[in-house]
Amino acid sequence: MKEEFEEQLKEFVGSLQSYVSTEDGQWAIKGFIDVFENVYTISSDTKIISKILEIHLFPKILEFSRKHGYKVVLAEHQNYYPDISFVSSSDERVKFAVDFKTTYRNPEKTFLCNGFTLGSHGKYFEDRSSTKNIQFPYNSYAGHFCLGIIYNRVDGSTIDETKSYAVSDLKSISSVVRDFHFFVAEKWKIASDKSGSGNTANIGSINNIEDILSENGMFSQLGESWFDDYWMNYNKITIHNGKNGTKKITSLKEFVEYRKGDASKIVAKNNRAPRKVE
Repeated sequence: MKEEFEEQLKEFVGSLQSYVSTEDGQWAIKGFIDVFENVYTISSDTKIISKILEIHLFPKILEFSRKHGYKVVLAEHQNYYPDISFVSSSDERVKFAVDFKTTYRNPEKTFLCNGFTLGSHGKYFEDRSSTKNIQFPYNSYAGHFCLGIIYNRVDGSTIDETKSYAVSDLKSISSVVRDFHFFVAEKWKIASDKSGSGNTANIGSINNIEDILSENGMFSQLGESWFDDYWMNYNKITIHNGKNGTKKITSLKEFVEYRKGDASKIVAKNNRAPRKVE
């Protein structure tokens, strides 16, 4: 069932680039409009881009759910996981978690992206029956997916956020982002072993775009059970560090060795440029 849903979702995202982009690759969204038909450009702030993209795609999400026999349940609160729960119309026990994840390419190292978070490793992740900050208990989902969007930021010098435009000028307004690439991945397959955002309990992603698209994250050869075990115990297990010192485990290599697993299956993060083909 999970494999079927994943294939359906991957087929679906293949149609989205043409839906959100103009022929020259710019985002079709140019700004927002008031009742006097004045158009105002939007900020390139990643949170704003992410939310507007989510709204832009929602009609297509509803089409997808109806086509494949799912009900869409949105997160009831802003900080709830996931963004969307797909619940089978024929069997409500079948659920899939889908989070929107957007990030931008590094302008200097275009093979890398800024990365993103993959949900919390806090209460609901540790206690799979918990309903704290999650729409349904974690263990009630048959799969946890990212619907990801990677894009290029447009040079800010071409965007004047203080200026308003007429509706007739829409096509002349520069979009704040462009060159989208959509992907679908199970979140454990693109995870890193580091927290994704400061002091919050969020799982971080890898940054190499090719590895993200091929689902070649640090846990991809170890398996989902290692991903679960590591993040349930992140920064909780104390080991000896030298003669008298101790430290908390915060790296996958240390954790696999502590659990006496096969560390050769860890996929190292790759932040180097790909080799040029002669």
